[in-house]
Amino acid sequence: MTTWTGKLDSRDSWVREKLFLGMPFREYVRSLMTPSNFVVLVIFCIGLPIAVIRFTQGLEPVTNLTDDYPWGLWIGFDVLCGVALAAGGYCLASAVHLFGLKQYYPIVRPAVLTGFLGYFFVVVGLCFDLGRPWRLPYPIVYSFGVTSVMFLVGWHVFLYLTVQFLEFCPAIFEWLGWKKVLHWANKLTIGATVFGVILSTLHQSALGAMFLLAPGKLHPLWYSAFIPVFFFISSIVAGLSMVIFESTLSHRIFGHQVSHEHHANFDRLTIGLGRAAAIALFTYFCLKWIGVAHGNHWDLLGTTYGELFLMEMLGFILLPLLVYVWGIKTASARIIRLAAVWTILGIIFNRLNVSIFAFNWQLTDRYIPHWMEFAVSITIVTVGLMTFRWIVNRMPVLYEHPHFSATE
Repeated sequence: MTTWTGKLDSRDSWVREKLFLGMPFREYVRSLMTPSNFVVLVIFCIGLPIAVIRFTQGLEPVTNLTDDYPWGLWIGFDVLCGVALAAGGYCLASAVHLFGLKQYYPIVRPAVLTGFLGYFFVVVGLCFDLGRPWRLPYPIVYSFGVTSVMFLVGWHVFLYLTVQFLEFCPAIFEWLGWKKVLHWANKLTIGATVFGVILSTLHQSALGAMFLLAPGKLHPLWYSAFIPVFFFISSIVAGLSMVIFESTLSHRIFGHQVSHEHHANFDRLTIGLGRAAAIALFTYFCLKWIGVAHGNHWDLLGTTYGELFLMEMLGFILLPLLVYVWGIKTASARIIRLAAVWTILGIIFNRLNVSIFAFNWQLTDRYIPHWMEFAVSITIVTVGLMTFRWIVNRMPVLYEHPHFSATE
């Protein structure tokens, strides 16, 4: 009887330490009663019933999608933007594990976690958009349409989501104290990173390649034979900018977890990421104009859609590029953070232009997202943020576990 009680006490202490942050259950529940969590609760109270309606009554009651506009906000924002903004994982992992930039090691795990959660919730958003979401695994286990771009995207996202989970496993194993498994997980890091970079190169560009199938539907200023390259380069821009933005928020919200040494070096790392982002953004800016020249679409710049294109090019690519350069020249991490947020908005603007605003541009009946579509997207993003917070509060993401070193 004593032994059984001891086992129960051991289990209770493990649950309290690992899940309830060392607090008794009632105290932990009381700690959740904060203004921010109240806002989250309101979002869930709106979003979850809409999700039930969507999966029980179909797409029609909650969306404004039609046969002319089968792809709407859930594809344009949740999928296309989500995949691009989740690219920081492969950017930072390759920089540290393949190119030896070890000074960026402290921000690799949060970048990989952001990437993993980004891809995971992209799949969640895709389930909302698909008319038959239970068929999502079909390209993996049943239907092998090897000539389809969608088949390529599906397989690459599936494989890369698995790779990112493997890259984040060392943090999970350190949290659980599984030293033997951790040893083998660390040995897989290099191979997983190489495989992840290959997959990212392919599926980021493949998302752009899907629009090559719609030359008459996508406006000529956005349609180009180089659109797969545009999507890939812009994903690097988005990934690096998202790492700057995410790491800034993490240092402010979870600053008590970050070591003094990392705090001292954080601005220097931000400036270094800003340099890389500025180079990628300059490359992207030049390539976009090469696309215009290749299609000889200069005359279209004077049209209404030309004004939209110039707004994207000048207001959301060139201007944040100049702000990045200004921040680098003055060695100001604050200015670089401003440029990162501006760039993220620019990438979102581009993806929405390609998938919604400049798509079916010749039709008079335009697609306007239903308010429930916005509610679902906000709910998915909120769940992602809460999942990130839950993991960071428990696992060694922003700090090194005291029983494990970074070199193990």
